[in-house]
Order: sequence, then structure tokens, then C-alpha cells
Amino acid sequence: MTDTATKSWLDNDPERVARKAECLKVIDAGIEANCAMAATDLPCEGRIQGKVRDIYTLPNEHLLLVATDRQSAFDRILAAVPFKGQVLNLTSAWWFEKTKHIVPNAVKSVLDPNFTVASKVEVFPVEFVVRGYITGSTDTSLWTHYNKGVRTYCGIDFPDGLKKNQKLEKNVVTPTTKAEYGDAPMAPADMIKENYISQADYDYCAEKALAVFKLGQEEAAKKGLILVDTKYEFGKTSDGQILLIDEVHTPDSSRFWAAATFEEKLAAGEEPENFDKEFLRLWFKANCDPYKDEKLPEAPKELVRELSWRYVCIYELLTGNKFDFPALDPKPHDRIVTNAKTVQQQAADGTLKV
Repeated sequence: MTDTATKSWLDNDPERVARKAECLKVIDAGIEANCAMAATDLPCEGRIQGKVRDIYTLPNEHLLLVATDRQSAFDRILAAVPFKGQVLNLTSAWWFEKTKHIVPNAVKSVLDPNFTVASKVEVFPVEFVVRGYITGSTDTSLWTHYNKGVRTYCGIDFPDGLKKNQKLEKNVVTPTTKAEYGDAPMAPADMIKENYISQADYDYCAEKALAVFKLGQEEAAKKGLILVDTKYEFGKTSDGQILLIDEVHTPDSSRFWAAATFEEKLAAGEEPENFDKEFLRLWFKANCDPYKDEKLPEAPKELVRELSWRYVCIYELLTGNKFDFPALDPKPHDRIVTNAKTVQQQAADGTLKV
């Protein structure tokens, strides 16, 4: 497996190629300065480490959600990708603002590019996966099940004759249990029967998930992208309000395809042009056993820099905003520590800015 990523459709536009050259200079400086943030150590209570986010407890029923630069696969951390965390945090912030008229969300403020202050909620142990197309390659994906002859998936009946990657007749919710409960697709009726969630709460979240997804598809289409599928999470506050939480339509939680060539690729039986992170995963599979090896090799610099660019590029495509690279001195983690202290004090004395 080569240490260089293959050319992406993101490199087809001359204007974007020029922007890439500009960004890679900053990305290279970030790699050289070792600014990528694989972990955080903040003066706040109760750090919980997720795949990408570190979660801290703040006073008065608030949480500090810090997006790191971790890139994970195989239930392992493969690399730290400069500026990835900022991309994820700001992308979600943009979408939360865009969708707050559809469903309230947990965001209280985004006072640092890498972190969000959010309301504390009791999280439903359900991921609301919304699909507009039949695709995927993982064990839980719709296409994997369909290709094995399954025609009823998550309680939904699918007709014979569907082709991989084709558009579904309508968008559908195919819920799964959260990872700590097995990460398994499940029919809503079974989720309710087994007390994962009540009927009323499921109906509300599913309705809102479909509405947010519809808006996401409309916004993506304006940018020449197809929002293929994604996952949403919801939680309930102590006073019973259901909020959209976690992340929305990021390159980590969602699949995006290039709209311009989709029909051509589908007709030819080829995979759609996509926001591809698979090259890094394939490199590790070719150079080690990522499931069994105690220590993984270091990810090649060329692959890390390319992945960093692709995150920046998809952020700019989706939001229409130019990515604002942070200063490298002080390093992002030092800046986050300073801002976290401020937020912690504001949360404690009730002056948190919203």
C-alpha cells in the first residue's frame, strides 16, 4: 500500500487545487510543530474519552465537549490529524445553528474553535441512522444485509431489485443501539419493547431526525454534494425537554458523495466520488494487523497531511466559510486550557455566554 493517497475528486477544480496548496503550507507547519491534539488535559472535572471527543463536567448541569484530532478505526487510534477537531466542532456548530428551528439542541456556546459548551442531558441509548440511499460495507450497513437477501431491515420492508448506491424511494430511519449496548440495528418496535426508549420519545426523535436530514440534503445539494446517510443522537434534560446532541452532518458522522458524477458512476456500476478517509485505514491493514498488533506503526506524513486537507476542504464546501487556521504558538491545546478555565468560571457563577 502506497504512502501517498490517490488523487481525489476534490482535486478536480483549479480554484480548489490552489486553495489546497495554500492550506498544505499551514498543515505542514502544524505537523512540524506537532500541534495535532491526540488527547486533552484540562483543569475540569470528570474527563470521559470518546473516539474523538473528550467530555468534561462543568458546574450547573453543563458539559464541555472538546473535539480532538484523533483519527480512529479498528477501535484503535491511528493518528492525530492537524485541525480535524476544529473542523468537526465548527461544522457541527454551523449545522446546529441551521437546524435549531426544527429541533432544539444542547449547544449553549462555542467559545473556542475546538470545544462546545452543552447542556447536560440523559442520552437515549439509540442512534437514529437516517438513510437516503442503499449503500455501505460494514456488518451493520443496509446494503450488506440487503445483498445477503434480507428484505426487512429495522422493521422496514425493502423491495427486490435494488442496486447498490441507488436512491431509496424515501428517506428512512434505521436505528441502532449505541456502541455500549452492542451497536446493533433494531426495529423500533423491539427497541420500545426492550425499554431502550419510549414510543413517544422514539416517534419525536425519528420525526426530527428525518426533518434535519431533509434540510441537510437540501443544503448539501446547493454545494454540489449528496448527503447520503448520517446518524443523530438525542437526549432529555432534567425537565423533560428532548434535545439534539453530539454532532450534526460532520464528515465523521455522515457520508457525502459528489452530485455531478453520481448518475454516471451509478450507471457504470462504479462507486460514487466521495469524501474518502479509507486510504488511511487501508494503509494500516496493508502494513500491520490493526486488530492484533500491540503497537501500530506511525501513519505516513503524506497521508496525514492529505487527510487534514480533505477535512478542511469538506468544511469549506459545506459551510461556504473559509477555514480559519489557528495560531500554532501557543499550541491549540494551550489555548483550549486557557479558554476552558474561563468557561468553567462562567458556568460556576452563572455568567456563561450563550
